[in-house]
Order: sequence, then C-alpha cells, then structure tokens
Amino acid sequence: MHHTLEIRTRGKGLYPCTREIAAWVASTKTESGLLTVFIQHTSASLVIQENADPDVTLDLADFFERLAPEDDPRYRHTTEGSDDMPAHIRAALTQTSLSIPVIGGRMALGTWQGIYLFEHRSGPQRRSVVLHLR
Repeated sequence: MHHTLEIRTRGKGLYPCTREIAAWVASTKTESGLLTVFIQHTSASLVIQENADPDVTLDLADFFERLAPEDDPRYRHTTEGSDDMPAHIRAALTQTSLSIPVIGGRMALGTWQGIYLFEHRSGPQRRSVVLHLR
C-alpha cells in the first residue's frame, strides 16, 4: 500500500514529518513490514536525525550552507537561481529515500530519532513524499 504526503516548506531547513508518517502507518493497521519513504525531488532530501535538541537540525543546516554555498562562480547550472545548484549538491550528499522497519504497528525508530524533510531551496516549496509499506 502507498500514500503521498504533501509537505509545504518555507525555505531552507529541516522540517519534521515523523508525526504525519507515523499516523499513516498506524492507519494501515500493518503490524510488521518495511516502510519506504521517498521524496520526488532533486533539490530536497530526507534524513533521520535527533529530534530532542533543535540545535542539531540548525547546526546541520548551517554546515550544509558552508559545504555548498550559493553564488559559487564555479557552478555551471545557474538558470534556476543561485540556490538551485547548491540544493542539488546537498540532496546528492543526503538521501532521497529511507527504509524503516515497522514492528508492532509502529516505525522502529530509536528514542531520539525523527524523520525530516531537508529543504535545500531558499523559497517556499510544495514537496511530495511517497510512503510505501510492504
């Protein structure tokens, strides 16, 4: 079975989506399986990260800003804006899909783990995240 979540972002940053995904998993009544979470974009990604201290996600976002800065004159791909090529680089260094076991009807995430959509573009976006549970 599958479902598509639409997640609206307000620009760069990590957006928690664990709650929405967990609600869908619970609605399926599946006791055991493998959940695939897949983002249908090339300038955003998915990560599992600590969900207790918000400084973790802020530090990650800051690190990727330094790693793939905007307005680098070495970029060839500039037609979609100065934030686009860095967004592609950041997405290539992270993940477009996650595999999470479902045990006892719940995702088997660790105590401090949360799922985040990592938006790499500066402006607001509508992102599609496909959930597939088998």
